[in-house]
Amino acid sequence: MSGPVVQERSPRRGMCAAVLSLEGIAVGLSTPVMIALSDVSVGKALLLGLGLALACLVLAGLLRWEGAYLVGFVLQVAAIALGLLVPMMFVLGVVFATLWTTAYFLGRKIERDRAVAYAALGGDGSAR
Repeated sequence: MSGPVVQERSPRRGMCAAVLSLEGIAVGLSTPVMIALSDVSVGKALLLGLGLALACLVLAGLLRWEGAYLVGFVLQVAAIALGLLVPMMFVLGVVFATLWTTAYFLGRKIERDRAVAYAALGGDGSAR
């Protein structure tokens, strides 16, 4: 008798979603900095800062789709590009791009290792 099928959560998806969520908060908080400290209009700051923050948060929920990871890499470039308006965003953008890249490749490695381990156990988790 077999028990209920438990679907494993993707470590790559979980780690990448966490990075995007935190990045969305950080990028969103750059909006008032753009308005107060940079010579950026309110409309432009809201569009860029909150738009990129919203994109990060929405993408975190779309990571079931494989193509979303590519879009995530594009968002990392956009976050670094915010450094053209707020120089500190160069640093934060690189930090988040490093975290994103690490989460992506480490998550893929864990998924591959997990698949090999399951295959060695017979595919259903039971020993052969």
